[in-house]
Amino acid sequence: MSTGWVAVGVRSTAMRRRRLGPEAARALAARPSLTAALSELASGPYAHDVRPDQTLAEAQRAVVATFVWNVRVLAGWAPRDGVVMLRALAAPVEALNIDEHLRRRADPAPPAPYQLGALATAWPRLAATTDVQGLRRVLEQSRWDDPGTDDLHDVSVAIRLSAAGRIVVDVPNARAWASAAAALVLARELAYRAAPPGARVRFLASRALGPAAGNALTLQELAGALPRTARWALADVSAPEQLWRAEAGWWARVDREAAAMAGRDAAGAGALVATVARLAVDAWRVRAALELAARGGHVTEDFGAVA
Repeated sequence: MSTGWVAVGVRSTAMRRRRLGPEAARALAARPSLTAALSELASGPYAHDVRPDQTLAEAQRAVVATFVWNVRVLAGWAPRDGVVMLRALAAPVEALNIDEHLRRRADPAPPAPYQLGALATAWPRLAATTDVQGLRRVLEQSRWDDPGTDDLHDVSVAIRLSAAGRIVVDVPNARAWASAAAALVLARELAYRAAPPGARVRFLASRALGPAAGNALTLQELAGALPRTARWALADVSAPEQLWRAEAGWWARVDREAAAMAGRDAAGAGALVATVARLAVDAWRVRAALELAARGGHVTEDFGAVA
């Protein structure tokens, strides 16, 4: 094993300590106000971006920004093939930037984009575009691919499926997670959109899930067509209102499997991928905890699906 991967293993072990963890997240969610929660959070592992005076939206963005910063730190230690994996794993965050960029004109106070640095695929060029047609031209010339539509919702769906497809290709350790994530994206489209997905969305879904799943027209049809690696994502879903629990279950499974992966691989690709996964899960959990604290800290049994 190269010295670069050994260094990544050491750094990954240290980085996994930069998590709040489920018990602390539950305690954070029980705080009586957002101010109380942020006063605590701003001095912990999210202190890089979280501040006590932030609004809920600002604090939730700051949690993700801290996650991005940690992944960028990991990239500074990773060998070239590790950076390729990290760039793919950061693609969902770049997708958020793209999504917000498309809606920037309608937002009187748009948030600053997440700073991806060397983890960006095409963000500097995408950020310079002024309309959806220009953005599509840049996407087509990059690994994102053309979403095949000017409809903002469909562009958002297409880039999320494209991000999942890239992880399937570039990050073997995260292939099953990415396939299952693509299944959940497509499931929401089938459950809540009146029109069937467009040809380009179906194509991008097929790259992550296979043609049978990509061409499914109903939630039930999709569940039956998923490949074995992704079937678990919709195993307990028979109606659209169950999808939120399936999404929470996705995060919970990623966390369990990432913990096991880190235990098996102390200084290799598994350690790197597991660290990013566990940091991402923690950020998702903390964002949910902040929202509950902002509502007065009334933690319900449903938080068990989160923490």
